Amino acid sequence: METHKKTIRQLKIKDFNRRSFFSRIGDGLYGAGLAYLLGQDFFPGKLALGSSKSFQPSDLKKRDSHFEPKARSIIHFFMNGGPSQIDLFDPKPALKKYAGQPPGRDLANDIEFINQAGSFMPSPFKFTQHGQSGIPISEALPYLSKQVDDIALIRSMYTTHFNHEPAIFLMQGGRQFSNRPAIGSWVVYGLGTENQNLPAYVVLDDPKGLPVNHIQNWQSGWLPPIFQGTRIRSKGSPLLNLKPEEEYPDKVVQLARSLLARMDKQHQDKRPGNPQLDARILNYELAARMQLSASDALDIRQEREVTREMYGLNNEVTSSYGRRCLMARRLVERGVRMVQIYLDGQIWDNHTSLEKNLHSACGRTDQPIAALIRDLKQRGLFDSTLLVWGGEFGRLPLSQIADGATAKQAGRDHGPTGFTVWLAGAGIKGGTIYGSTDEIGYKSVKNRVSVHDLHATILHQLGINHRELIFSHDGRNERLTDEFPARIINEILM
Repeated sequence: METHKKTIRQLKIKDFNRRSFFSRIGDGLYGAGLAYLLGQDFFPGKLALGSSKSFQPSDLKKRDSHFEPKARSIIHFFMNGGPSQIDLFDPKPALKKYAGQPPGRDLANDIEFINQAGSFMPSPFKFTQHGQSGIPISEALPYLSKQVDDIALIRSMYTTHFNHEPAIFLMQGGRQFSNRPAIGSWVVYGLGTENQNLPAYVVLDDPKGLPVNHIQNWQSGWLPPIFQGTRIRSKGSPLLNLKPEEEYPDKVVQLARSLLARMDKQHQDKRPGNPQLDARILNYELAARMQLSASDALDIRQEREVTREMYGLNNEVTSSYGRRCLMARRLVERGVRMVQIYLDGQIWDNHTSLEKNLHSACGRTDQPIAALIRDLKQRGLFDSTLLVWGGEFGRLPLSQIADGATAKQAGRDHGPTGFTVWLAGAGIKGGTIYGSTDEIGYKSVKNRVSVHDLHATILHQLGINHRELIFSHDGRNERLTDEFPARIINEILM
């Protein structure tokens, strides 16, 4: 036996030469580094790298904000495609003076379809002052015009890309990359949710089709999967397979769920640090709780006829978007943290037939959005719900005329350097205009607001310091606002 051990030791020493030493020590160092990085990602509850206070949760339990919040929930109207600020919120009389003149060199650099670029084009829509604030709003938005004293217009937004996909990624996740967590995922990562029987982050997409970038708009990226958006249908059953095929007595159901929970726990304990498995188990548990709560929350048939009429549910044009706005109100009323409402494709991308297509986009959305503002106010929810309206960019002050098109069929090209979004509700100073573009509506020039400024302000209203909302990933402290300078737009806050 002793001889056998001696032989093994000799073999090990013989094989352990200089080359193998440096080869194996490299494996050990790299392996140790890799284990540390994976441990940061896959073992939530550890302290975030570089912080002695910030934990990385992997559940939807309600969490304390950094300071007293103004908003409890968010409803985000994402107007994918790029609504034209010049024709909706930012009147530019000077365009009449320059009508028919070609663009200068600076503006020409921002034109995507340069071969279709025309001349300066005044808005075909009339603007009228509304409310006590006297804010001018386009005739294309007759319903929102009546709520103008409730909203704060930011006319000086700008972004850094004139193509839809990267600009949407920036607006949703803070960078022009496709793998970043969406803002809704960041919100529920930071705060969890008040109602454990409903999803924390709900997406109400259009039955007609997905928006540009599809489900990446509400992805969790490298955050744990439990924080991604949950799609809920506005036609038919809101969630498929929500109810079991066969009904059993309550005690039998409780016993079955208790047994399943113990089996899940045993399976989970044998596979620690698996966020996909953790998320799947949590989602199944949530689905079981939702069998009662979701059916009630999403059943708009419970609403009075006057409410349904207000949202435009009896009108074929407004019924789809109105249904989703009403569902959004019912969800935040029950403690859902984040609701995003989308449109199919990019109906605001009006490269052609601007007047016709803009009328159509406003016709589908204007009445339901204004109704939601009124409804939230009537129910005492307006002061705790933050409303955010806007797209990924705006439009240029030029006409865009495709080959063979007439002047009547002209549209506008993408305008990233100056556009408008609006906020309302929780702690927002209504009847306010902040910032401005130049005299033709091309570029923001006064009190410019970046996408990161907007994100920081949204998080601030939720009681979150954007610099302290951290997730440690690949050895970096990741943030929604990343390392970009971002400021709170205090001028629009009460």
